[in-house]
Formats: sequence, structure tokens, C-alpha cells
Amino acid sequence: MKVGYLKGFLLLIGASVCSIASAITQVVTADHLIDVRSGKVLNNHYIVIDGDRIKAITADKSELPSDVDVIDLGDSYLMPGLMDMHTHLVRQLAKNYYAGLFQSPHRAVIGGVVNAEKTLMAGFTVVRDVGASDFQDVALRNAINEGEVPGPRMAVSGPALGITGGHCDDNALNHSFKQKSDGVADGPWGVRQMVRRNVKYGVDLIKFCATGGVFSKGTVVGQRQYTLEEMEAIVDEAHTHGRTVAAHAHGNEGIRFAIKAGVDSIEHSSYLDKETINLAKKHGTVLSMDIYNTEYTLSQGEANGVPEENLNKERQVGTIQRQSFTHAVNSGAKVVLGTDAGIYPHGDNAKQLSRMVKFGMSPLQALQAATIEPAALLKWQQDVGELKPGLYADIIAVKQNPLADISTLEQVHFVMKGGTIYKQ
Repeated sequence: MKVGYLKGFLLLIGASVCSIASAITQVVTADHLIDVRSGKVLNNHYIVIDGDRIKAITADKSELPSDVDVIDLGDSYLMPGLMDMHTHLVRQLAKNYYAGLFQSPHRAVIGGVVNAEKTLMAGFTVVRDVGASDFQDVALRNAINEGEVPGPRMAVSGPALGITGGHCDDNALNHSFKQKSDGVADGPWGVRQMVRRNVKYGVDLIKFCATGGVFSKGTVVGQRQYTLEEMEAIVDEAHTHGRTVAAHAHGNEGIRFAIKAGVDSIEHSSYLDKETINLAKKHGTVLSMDIYNTEYTLSQGEANGVPEENLNKERQVGTIQRQSFTHAVNSGAKVVLGTDAGIYPHGDNAKQLSRMVKFGMSPLQALQAATIEPAALLKWQQDVGELKPGLYADIIAVKQNPLADISTLEQVHFVMKGGTIYKQ
């Protein structure tokens, strides 16, 4: 059998990506393959793909099927596609802060299509999108799943729940007094109704705002917003319908309330004391901490028109959040990669990995935080997160060993999702 780079395939890459039909067996090989669970680097292995899933992984070339197409990536390192657990793909395309306040929701969806492709090309084959109005993220997920537009696999929340006048109601503060964001709900029965509505329209998870935030007007970053009773109602209703729950929470009290209510993950997790970290460990709550975007916000925010109020809140929370990240990692808490992409440019998601290593993780821990740990959070372990038989053929390749230099993941040169090549 002759080893060819892309024998029998025509791949068109331009402004839009033309998918390759993947309903035949193909093989991907390279000099190195990383087992993200054990940290072992396997040499000269072949990944046999049948349709959209991995059929076998072998080092014995004689076991390969005859008359098969082989994609030989030479001295590259193969690993599973990366996963980002906190993104906002449906956003404006302009960097200017005010652009998002004046564009139509239809333009935002177009932005989502562009951002989804950028994210996939950066090697992220799975994202969790946490908060989009009008169920725009549901529409984008469905279009990607149908092969209509290129993008990562998406778990989506639809409109994020929030109290009247809170962080998740912020986009209505400068409009009519009667206007509110479409996830606003108050009281235990009000939030249950909102969860049911989101489930009705096809969300994969529920996201709510437990505290104030950086990019909202007039909220205190660490101040709790929902009561414990309301949070418990959200979680109970969501879990009843088989949905996981993500809670936006910066402050200790809001984080503790959310953990006690039974949420599956805490987003941002900025102010963490020892008691709160131990509580997260006790409950198995996953922490998602966006420790890269502080750099972008403080270096580019003023030029992008971010108001001084929001910049000041970022200055207050950025350093503390990184210290909390270090304490959480050192204490053995579950931490996943969550970048808050959308606050900074999509496609730069992997830049956070080097900061995760800088502030306490080993390179292997960082890889796991972007692969097997997110798969467990999503409850998608039977489909994604590793390179092993039975899982989707979501494969990326880089030129250097990320276990030696994690920043090499910022330069992914090969992307396959479900047996279809999107970048070579």
C-alpha cells in the first residue's frame, strides 16, 4: 500500500470550507501520537477511521485495511481536538465594544457562523456556548450538525437566566423601562418556567448569572444576585430535564450558593477562598476560569472602546482570579479550559493554555483540561475527548510536542472533525 498524503481526496479551503465525504475508511498517521489520559507519546501509530469514528489505533502497518487512503503527517504530533467550555460564538464581528449594542440579531448570527469556522480552524472541535439571545446558538449548532456551515460541535445554553437588572439583564439597561433581556426570571417558579422554555427550544444546558460581572453596567462583580432558593429551583428543574447547569459567578458567596444548589460548573470562579474550593471538591463541581482574557481586555480594551467602568472591574478581578486559579489547581479541584472567547478574538482560544501552565498546571493537566475533563463535564465521554476506538475522529496535529511546550497548540496545522478534514 502506498502512503500518500491525501490520495483520492479533493479539499477546497478558502473563505468557506468544503467538507470531504467521510463515508469511507481512511487512515491518519504521524511520527507521534499523544495519549492525553496517560501522557504517553506513542510513536508511528495509525488511526483507522470508518465513517466519522475511530475504528482502531495500531502500530502494526500490516493490520491496515487494503486499498485505504492514508494521510501521513510526518513528524507531527497527533492528539484529540481541543474543547473550550466557555465561549460566545454569536457575537459582533467588529472589535469595537459598541458594535454589539447596535447590530441586529441577524447580523449576530452571521458573526456566529464566521466565529465558528475560526474556532474550528484553531483546533477546537467542541465548544460549550454559554449565553445567546433569541436561541441564536441553537440555530448555529443545528446548522453545524447538518453540515451546512463549518464549526465545532456545540453544546448550547440559549438565553442565560438572570435577575431583573442583573448581569444577564444588562443589555436592556439603556432602553425602555419595559424592556428586559430574554432570560430574565425572578422567583423559584419564575426561573423554573424559564428553564422549561429553554428546554422547549432545544438547549443542551442551562446557564444562569449568580453574581454581577465585568462587562455589565452597574453591577458589582462579586455581589450575589439569585437567592439559594432560586438557584436550587434552576438546578432541580434543569437536572429533571437532563440538562447540566453552568453558573456565572465571581464572588465567594454566589459561588458557594451555586455549589450548594448543585450546579455542574462555576464560570469565572474569580474570588475563591479555601472553604469554597473545598466545597467545590466535595460536590465535584467543575471550575472554569478565563485567566487569559484579562491580558487582552487591559491591553486592547481602551482602544476597542470598552468603558472605563468595565476596565476598572477587570483590573480589580484579573489578578485575584489568577491567584484563585493557582489555589484551585494546587488543591486538586476540577478545572477545565473556559476562555470566554468573544470577549477577545475567536480563534485565539489556545492562548489560555500557556497561562494555565504558568499559573500552576503541568502541560499534561492543561491538555486534560482541554480534552477529557470537558468531555466528562458535558457527559460526552463516549463520543469525544480522546483518541480511541469508538469515539469521533476529531483529530488535530501540531509540529512540536505540547507536553514540552504547550504554546505549540496555538499553531494547529491539521484539523479533522468526524472524519472530515477542514485544515491541512
